[in-house]
Parts: sequence; structure tokens; C-alpha cells
Amino acid sequence: MIGRGPLRLSHVLSVSVLTAGLVCAGFLTYPTSALAANGVVQRTMEHVITFDSNGTVTQQATRAATVGSFLRERGITVRAHDYLAPRKQVPLSDHLYVTYQAAVPVTIAGMHLHRRVDSAATDVGALLEEQGIVLGAHDRVQPSLAARVPANGVVRIVRVLTWQRNERRTIAEKTVHRLDFSMQPGSSRVVSKGRTGERAVVVQFTQSDNGPVRHTVVASRVVRNPKPRIVAEGVGEYAAFARFARRGIERTAYIAASAMDMVATAYTAGCSGCSGITAIGRPAGHGIVAVDPRVIPLGTRLYIPGYGFALAGDTGGAIRGNRIDLGFNSLRDAIEFGRREVTVYRLK
Repeated sequence: MIGRGPLRLSHVLSVSVLTAGLVCAGFLTYPTSALAANGVVQRTMEHVITFDSNGTVTQQATRAATVGSFLRERGITVRAHDYLAPRKQVPLSDHLYVTYQAAVPVTIAGMHLHRRVDSAATDVGALLEEQGIVLGAHDRVQPSLAARVPANGVVRIVRVLTWQRNERRTIAEKTVHRLDFSMQPGSSRVVSKGRTGERAVVVQFTQSDNGPVRHTVVASRVVRNPKPRIVAEGVGEYAAFARFARRGIERTAYIAASAMDMVATAYTAGCSGCSGITAIGRPAGHGIVAVDPRVIPLGTRLYIPGYGFALAGDTGGAIRGNRIDLGFNSLRDAIEFGRREVTVYRLK
């Protein structure tokens, strides 16, 4: 216990040595000259904190006592819509993480929506959540939800409505033409009426805001196959064959077994020396042609562009090799055809 005797130099030296030892050991620090409101000296210490300011992260040393005083040191005033964590009243400590995000003005626009707000949200998704705006599964947002909130810009929302409908659609029947040598040339008859088919489809409809409705077939299934309508056509006249040839030789070529280039001539049943009955016992006329049996066997079904379908049913003394003589019902038709090179298709 220290008495009231005179202060000696040895006492002063002893206290000085003791104080120096405490400082070196870390038990004593000297306070800065900070005064509290009541005039009492407050002791402050330097801290190193992590400061995230509008997305920029730095390490900063400060002697500020609280988060609020730290921000004031840097001239930052926290406004109503700014984001700050932790709160201004929280005391600073080493390694404390302080986040400050200044609010920016932004406009949210869409169908029946136009809202201008100040927000400190870090991205567009957080902005919409903050404003209580719920997106549909197919709605579109520009810029994207992960993009930063555009300061003084516009976030545009496009509402997309989608719905589906099941439909039944008709599959039209095809018409198949078959040639019938037993019918009068130019005549026709319906062999089979045919039947339409049916397809079940799922159609998806899409509408963006109040724009036009677009539709897409997303699924399709044939419920009933169509049956073709079959029409028999009488053949024999030159004009009838020519019309049939104009409908497309390609349709005939795919059923041909082979094709031969030949020289064709024309004859009629009333020619000099002709009996009117062919080698196969059929009357001569349009659709019955004379051939060399060594090249084309009798009874072979043929197709000649410009003449039509024919049957190899006769022979002739002058018909040798790649020669063919086409029968006609009238001398005028035979003269009109004349002599020409043709491609003869042997049908399967």
C-alpha cells in the first residue's frame, strides 16, 4: 500500500519500467482523443474490415466505432431504399463484412404494368421478388433475371399465355386411276368410293401479351387410315392416251420393268391386207400394237408416251427388232401420229 511519503526518483523509475512491460506484453494500449457526449474520453482501436460497396470488395482499416461512423468517414449517406448490412448501430470488429448497395431508379414495364421504383436489388430476379411480381412459366423478361438492375433503365416483362386443345382432323382420300381395256375409250366409272381417314392432333396455342395467337401441332396420331377412291378409265383412243400421258410419265415409269428406245409407226384395222383380227385374237385398233415377239413377247403390257397403254397383240412382216406398229381406230389418228422415235416401257 502506497503511503503519503515524498515521491522519490526510484518510485518513478519503477512505475515506468512496469508500464513499459505491460505495453510490450499487450495488456495496455493508449486511447485516441475521442470524447463521448458526456465529455469522457473514449478508447478506440483500429480494425480491418471487409467492405462490399456496390459490388466492389476491399479491405479497409478504420478507427470508427460503428458501421454508421465508418460510412460517414467515407462520405456515404444511407438513404431509405439503400441496402446496408449489418445495421449502422453495430460495433466494428476485425474481419467484419459490411455490405452497402445504393438504390438506383428503374422502371418495370409490361402489360397493364408501369412502375418506377428505387431499388438496391443486386439483379433483376431479386428486383421482381422485392416488388412482389410473380412470373408465369413461359413469361419472358428483358434483361434476364440474372442481369444487374439497369440504373435509369427499363425491365420489360412479356406475359406469355399457352394452352392446348385436342382436335380431330380429316385425312383426304387419294384418287387412283386404273385403265380398263374392256371399257369404251374416254369412259370412266367409280370402282371404289374410298373413305376419308382421321387424325388426332394436339395443338398448342401461344399468345404474347395481347398479340396474335399462334398455334403449333405438338402431337399427331392416325386414328383411321384413308382408303383410296378408285376410278376405272376406258382407253383406246389416241386423244385419251395423250391426255393420260400429260398427267405424267413419271407416275408410270416407276412401275415399268424396263424401257426400250424404238421406232414407231401407225396402222389401222382397215389397212390393205389386214384382216382386222390380231395374232392374239383381239380386234385391231387403238391399244393393240404389233411387235417382234423375239424382242417383246406377245401379251406384254406396254406404255408408250404420246400413245398410252397398250398390249403387244400382233406381229407384222416388216416389224423386226426395235420396231413397233401402233394400232389406231381411225386413219386420221394414224396419219397424225406418223412415224417417230419413242420410248416403250414394259410394265411389271
